[in-house]
Amino acid sequence: MAVFYASRAEVPAEFTWDLQGLFASDEAWLAEYEALKALPEQIEAFRGHLGDDAETLLSWLREQDEAELRIGRLMGYASCRGDEDMGEAKYQDLRGKAYGLAVAVSSASAFAAPEIMALDEDRLNLFYVAQPALETYRRSLYQIRRRAAHILSPAEERLLAAAGEIAETPHTVSSVFSNADLSFPAAADAQGEMHPITNGGFVPLLESPDRVLRENAFKAYYGRLGEFRNTAAATLNGQFKGLRFFSEARGYESTLAAALDGTEVPPAVYHNLIEAVHQNLDKMYAYVALRKKLLGVEELHMYDVYAPIVSDAAVSIPFEEAKQTVLEALGVLGEDYTALLREGFENRWIDVYENRGKRSGAYCSGIARPHPYVLLNHKDTLDSLFTLAHEMGHALHSYHSVQRQPVCTSDYVIFVAEVASTCNEVLLMRHLLSRTTDKRTRAYLINHFLDKFKGTVYRQTMFAEFELMMGRLAEAGETLTAETLCEKYRDLNRLYFGPDMVSDEEISLEWARIPHFFYNYYVFQYATGFSAAVAIADRILTEGESAVRDYKRFLSGGSSADPISLLKIAGVDMASPAPVNAALALFGELVEELGTLLG
Repeated sequence: MAVFYASRAEVPAEFTWDLQGLFASDEAWLAEYEALKALPEQIEAFRGHLGDDAETLLSWLREQDEAELRIGRLMGYASCRGDEDMGEAKYQDLRGKAYGLAVAVSSASAFAAPEIMALDEDRLNLFYVAQPALETYRRSLYQIRRRAAHILSPAEERLLAAAGEIAETPHTVSSVFSNADLSFPAAADAQGEMHPITNGGFVPLLESPDRVLRENAFKAYYGRLGEFRNTAAATLNGQFKGLRFFSEARGYESTLAAALDGTEVPPAVYHNLIEAVHQNLDKMYAYVALRKKLLGVEELHMYDVYAPIVSDAAVSIPFEEAKQTVLEALGVLGEDYTALLREGFENRWIDVYENRGKRSGAYCSGIARPHPYVLLNHKDTLDSLFTLAHEMGHALHSYHSVQRQPVCTSDYVIFVAEVASTCNEVLLMRHLLSRTTDKRTRAYLINHFLDKFKGTVYRQTMFAEFELMMGRLAEAGETLTAETLCEKYRDLNRLYFGPDMVSDEEISLEWARIPHFFYNYYVFQYATGFSAAVAIADRILTEGESAVRDYKRFLSGGSSADPISLLKIAGVDMASPAPVNAALALFGELVEELGTLLG
């Protein structure tokens, strides 16, 4: 059952997140906003003095910590409120105020990186001796100083910081347009009954066993989206022109190199992923051929890729049951872990159901104090069960890092961001498979896992390759037109799905509904994260307590080391192709097992 509320006011409080841990009221938020307006002036007092002595440098770093905490709370509240109903102008205004203040503080702080860069190494070492409390910030200071070639003069840094608010515009426009302004016609099923289409409800419609409904929903959705293809392309073009501007301003060889440098991930990891997936497309083609055979269709279309192969094994999973199943599946991580899950479930960390105007999809918010906040659009499906496990993986990763790291290293980088969430999904799947011997139920679960696998490794790598294409076009000075984007996307779709899939004309527009293309080379980490998660989950289930202990050390690591080193703590070496190859081999094995179960 898909729960949908016509307005935010109709949603029962127990199914909404409780934001009072951030601010008791909008008035309290506004009071803090007014107080924080003084921050840029306070920051100015440090200009030109960071190298004076150890005490001044320490005071500055602590001031930055305090500013990060307070602005984070401000932005967290405004962002969460804004996502509850993106058509509510009041909270879009608060979001704009918060972001504007953050940009002002960033602009005022622009002198810091050049001044820290200018510190002589010997002098900085003397600072550590004179003020031992600076050791807390050694990693943070290294992160600034290692990027010396890309740090500009104070005046130039100030200009780039001020340009940040403008650079956010394409993402903001795309998000508001997709979630608040864009509407879709209803789709008819085989009996002529009409079904509303929303961003959040589109994929569930494609999961229907009714092929007529799937096709009509698919064509209605993309037909409507196609009316705005030029607007979508212009917005995405603005995004990549902005990325090009910032990468060139800082002297990077490409937008990809600029994006990955901040997380200490070599660009070779990105390219190697695409190459590895290309070399294993035969397994994807085998999956597509099996799906076509099992669905019994003459032609397999893009609106068939979400349909359950074992439709009679699908069950409704109410939210209460989903929570209990997640608790059981993640019990292998220990009572301390499941106790935190219960706290999140019982104390309104989660905004559960869809309402009109609510942001689509699901996420764990960037704010983790006093605790993380999770947005869902729960549909009582198996997919929603996995989404709950996924987002709570993010939440508990953030919780562990915030509790065990100082402010300056409590935020983990995006390369490891998808590991904990996907590890939860793998553990959940292994749990579900372990408690069933029924062949059709097992086949249904394996099919669901294969769909997840396909969507996370193959599909996200396809997105990553498309994003790389867009970056290269922008770097070459070309405009990302709707015609160019549609042509390149459809070609990639054909490559990744193979000869047994009909690449419908409508799918060439799918790029226009992917919000992650505004996240700056984010999506490839879903694929690398999934590969790492498969390896970690296998180690947890085979080695037990020692592996769990190492995994929690990883969860608590924040950004205290580079991401490759952090994953090594959990027993995975992502500098090697082994985890990706092993994950793709597992995909192939599961395709074979599914074919045997249903053969």
